[in-house]
Amino acid sequence: MTTIDGETAPGFEPVREAFAANFERYGDIGAAVCVYRHGRPVVDLWGGTADPGTGRPWTRDTLQLVYSATKGATATAAHMLAERGPLDLDAPVATYWPEFAANGKADVPVRQLLCHQAGLVALDRPLPLADALAWDPMAAALAAQRPLWAPGTAHGYHGRTWGWLVGEVIRRVSGRTPGRFFADEIAGPLGLDFFIGLPPGERERVSRMVHQRPAVDLTTAPAGPREQVSARRDPDSLGERAFAVTDPAAIDFDAPEVQAAELPSSNGIGTARALARMYAALIGEVDGVRLLAPETLASATEERASGEDLVMTVPSRFATGYMLPTDRTPMTGPAAFGHTGRGGSLAFADPEHGIAFGYVMNHIVGGPDDVRAASLAEAVRKAVA
Repeated sequence: MTTIDGETAPGFEPVREAFAANFERYGDIGAAVCVYRHGRPVVDLWGGTADPGTGRPWTRDTLQLVYSATKGATATAAHMLAERGPLDLDAPVATYWPEFAANGKADVPVRQLLCHQAGLVALDRPLPLADALAWDPMAAALAAQRPLWAPGTAHGYHGRTWGWLVGEVIRRVSGRTPGRFFADEIAGPLGLDFFIGLPPGERERVSRMVHQRPAVDLTTAPAGPREQVSARRDPDSLGERAFAVTDPAAIDFDAPEVQAAELPSSNGIGTARALARMYAALIGEVDGVRLLAPETLASATEERASGEDLVMTVPSRFATGYMLPTDRTPMTGPAAFGHTGRGGSLAFADPEHGIAFGYVMNHIVGGPDDVRAASLAEAVRKAVA
């Protein structure tokens, strides 16, 4: 039986039970979960193995790469710039990034980048991975790229490109890279153990991922999943191209050069505690720090895109940079907002219940049968109901 360390406030014992069940029944190897309520931590748990190859245990300070849960951190940086005045989310991207006007994109507003509506999910010519990690070549390629649908007429998940698109706007407006801005303006004031661009001295704390690809038998799968998987296996589909913007398409996110680069859509590395604390500071004060004013937050979390997602081929809902709850994105209530990450990680805030939540893990599973984050969110919901 996996040893669970950490603290649980009275009334939140079901979250500890659900966390333990994730190890015993649902395949967790190493993981952590943290919940804040009304600005204070009420759950802070961790357990398991950080590196199955060496047996290194998961400790209180273990860091985990969270894939697209990074987008919530980057979106927060953009909203802070908008609240302070230098960035107008409804102004054309080209106002801040003139090169972006190429190929009919002169009038595309910044908000459409954040809402996955810009049609820039893929590149006609994928770039070498080294160029993508170097930043400037990828930003230039996206500025020159033609949209794959008329911007604003549909939405589709910009899984990889979103980070360079939104991140370049942050860089042009603030004069700082998105990782530097996050470190200075969000992580620093809140004391967050979270990085977009891992410093060399932190690498020994990072957990090593274990990947599991769900087996799907296309001859027996229900029609919906069968169509989704078939589409993703078509190399010309948007679902495949969106995650093939580099050559080679596959990226080793355990590699030191990948973790050290700034990929604001997908390589944030930190703790569940840091994610929960950041979201807590979005919906209220945490030790005297609040990241966004209530009116800014209300606009930031208003639904902007919903319905069939052209990339994921399932319904999705987006605010300006944040995911909103769906059957596939479990949170604790209809007012919640946040972001999932590939393979199971989840971070969100629920202002109606005063909840902020972070869950990170190193067993990358994903798919409809992965219930780990959902079971934790449901346990939290019941605790505050």
